[in-house]
Amino acid sequence: QVQFVESGGGLVQPGGSLRLSCAASTTIFSIYAMGWYRQAPGQQREYVAGISDGIGGSTKYVDSVKGRFTISRDNAKKTVYLQMNSLKPEDTAVYYCTRIQNLWGDSYGSWGQGTQVTVSS
Repeated sequence: QVQFVESGGGLVQPGGSLRLSCAASTTIFSIYAMGWYRQAPGQQREYVAGISDGIGGSTKYVDSVKGRFTISRDNAKKTVYLQMNSLKPEDTAVYYCTRIQNLWGDSYGSWGQGTQVTVSS
């Protein structure tokens, strides 16, 4: 079973930035399309961004983060990133990454511990 380990979360003021990382425990990471999700307290997990396999030539974002978040990947490091800029309090959530079936956010359902992002002054 492939494991995904998220890191990089923390407390940041509104307007600030964070970069999340997700390391995968597989030697075939390059064939995985990957996605980032988030779950705020009392809410369902939400798909945030996805990146295609290979060089990651295709990406997709939920409307609420377009222009602020950027997903990228480094296949040599078996890691996917989420650069988050202009953070808002409503971005506060636990962020997860996983392998996805498509850029519409259908996942394979293997979840890690997540990393907490808190946006507050």
